[in-house]
Amino acid sequence: MLQRYPMYAYIPVKDLARARQFYEQKVGLEPKRKIAGGVAYESADHTACFMYQTPSAGTSKASQAFWQVDDVEREVEELKKRGVVFEEYDLPGLKTRNGVADQGGTKAAWFKDPEGNIMALIQMT
Repeated sequence: MLQRYPMYAYIPVKDLARARQFYEQKVGLEPKRKIAGGVAYESADHTACFMYQTPSAGTSKASQAFWQVDDVEREVEELKKRGVVFEEYDLPGLKTRNGVADQGGTKAAWFKDPEGNIMALIQMT
């Protein structure tokens, strides 16, 4: 039923101006339109996200959204040059090197935005 419709991600933020500066200047997103006090960003293949202000932003301990990329190492390096800091993990079943985890079939990297939201880059290998 719902699978035939597009699905979009939310980016909850406490400070919309600060978050916009991060996503637009460091991550490189371009705003598409303002909606109900928030901002919509469109990506490839008709995907999009909606950034909105809420006091509960940054409270999730899980990833909010991910970008599926062709080369995760290249994207990590480009984002690092722009000031994005990637998480390093050393957990059972998950270890990153230079911000990237090779999980056999996928490579992944995670960063936090200024609001504490966890975002990911995923490469299918």
